[in-house]
Amino acid sequence: MEKTLKNLCSKFEIVVVWLAGFGALIVLVQMVWISYVVMMRYVFGTPDGTVTEATALLLFPVAFAGLAYALKEDAYPKVTMLTDVLPTRLRHLVDILNLALMLGIGGFFGLAAVDATIRSFESGAASEILLWPRYIFWVPGALALVVFAVYAVLRLALLIATGPSDPQPVD
Repeated sequence: MEKTLKNLCSKFEIVVVWLAGFGALIVLVQMVWISYVVMMRYVFGTPDGTVTEATALLLFPVAFAGLAYALKEDAYPKVTMLTDVLPTRLRHLVDILNLALMLGIGGFFGLAAVDATIRSFESGAASEILLWPRYIFWVPGALALVVFAVYAVLRLALLIATGPSDPQPVD
């Protein structure tokens, strides 16, 4: 069971890395687009009225694209002053609780984002200036939150299956 979960996690991590790469691509697009608009406004005196709305709408997907990757890399900030002195078994239970809380919150936001995506698609709502369908901006963010929730379930199942272990010494 443990080997199967590890294999499944490693296969799913490919999706996680690609999704983080997609988020990085969005940041790159925003950076180039904003730089272009600044140059057009201050050098040529022709401002672009679409950049503010477009980059603001792109903030939602980029905000969540790296969630699962941060979980993969164990990059979330932690205060370990208390947990470092706990016995191994208790520390393992705290880790399970922590991941379960992250799953609960991420799952809630994932459901809300999927619901918002479906509603914006059904309503045909469009952005105010660009008139682009809003669901286009909701889909990547909702996908990122669903990927995070699925990956958190896999990691939680793996954490429960492996049982407590002593931490590895840091070099």
